[in-house]
Amino acid sequence: MKRREFLAAGSGVGAVALTGCAGGDGGPTTTTTARTTTDPYSGTLHVATYEPFIDAPSVSPGQWVKDHFEAEYPDATVEWLTPETGVNYFVQRKRAGVTIDADVYVGINPDDLVRVDEQLGTDGLFDTLAPDEIPNADAVIEDVQFDPHGRVVPYDTGYICLVYDADEVDAPGTFDALLTEEYADTLLVQNAQNSDPGRAFLLWTVATIGEDAYLDYWQGLVDNGVTILGDWNATYTAYSNGERPMVVSYSTDQVYAHRYDEPLQQHQIGFLNDQGYATPEGMGRFAASDSPGLAAAFMDFLLRPATQSQLAVLNVMFPATDHASPPADFTTYAQRPPETVMHSYADLQGSLDTWVEQWAQRIVQG
Repeated sequence: MKRREFLAAGSGVGAVALTGCAGGDGGPTTTTTARTTTDPYSGTLHVATYEPFIDAPSVSPGQWVKDHFEAEYPDATVEWLTPETGVNYFVQRKRAGVTIDADVYVGINPDDLVRVDEQLGTDGLFDTLAPDEIPNADAVIEDVQFDPHGRVVPYDTGYICLVYDADEVDAPGTFDALLTEEYADTLLVQNAQNSDPGRAFLLWTVATIGEDAYLDYWQGLVDNGVTILGDWNATYTAYSNGERPMVVSYSTDQVYAHRYDEPLQQHQIGFLNDQGYATPEGMGRFAASDSPGLAAAFMDFLLRPATQSQLAVLNVMFPATDHASPPADFTTYAQRPPETVMHSYADLQGSLDTWVEQWAQRIVQG
């Protein structure tokens, strides 16, 4: 999940650039290890991801995934790579004609994929996966699928919502309610130019309010005192410090609150219009991988019921499959919206950057 530094996340790098998480100097923070193609299930598998997936100060899935995959495939070693600019690092290498030094990418979202394809074409970076390569892909929930070309497979999903302090404010219930006097100076949102949840909230308004009216709606939010900060960490810190009683966040927020014994009254979930905007994360195999069999095995491993159940806990996100069984502490506190909203790949093609740029010009720059 690209949101909490102290759980398992980060934020995007801008409206034009592809999203990514902090790493080192722009390249993978790992040493290169020789790969082998002798045995399809042996050798070193280079898996690129965002840094908190493997190294969050609190919980993160990476070590669990590595340990359990290597236990099952004792002749294989997982080596993580965490390029600072995320998947854009590989786009730049491809455009420069430089070797793609990884086998799998874990953590690509629909926005990322659209931008990859706009720059490289649909066959430029990731393989199209044969149906029998990843058997557990059959269990992925249809609502979170986002690649019509069969390259990127979702492995988890979150739902954007409002988190609010019930001691300070009532749930607004609808988008229109946020424009009323009752909710003046109450809401914190992230900048859609450099934040995944901020961009998701913007896309939610486009989907629900409409492409012709979303900017007017945002102007109404501004007129009603909305505060726009940089990324999720900035807004959530401000919310936690009591600066505002509502913040755009994820519907798994009470999982986090319960885990750290925080009062649930201050972590209530609000679904506007009975909706939540889906933010799936996917994984793809690089077309340049010289370990395609091992890469497919790794991707299938992430979709197994036991792995999906553990990912939900460690990444504080919903499973992407219908056969997972997360523990009670997760299912009790994680809330699914009554209705899922998500732009399709076709919706985002040719429109994503325009929506964000128009929003930035009118709302941020004024």
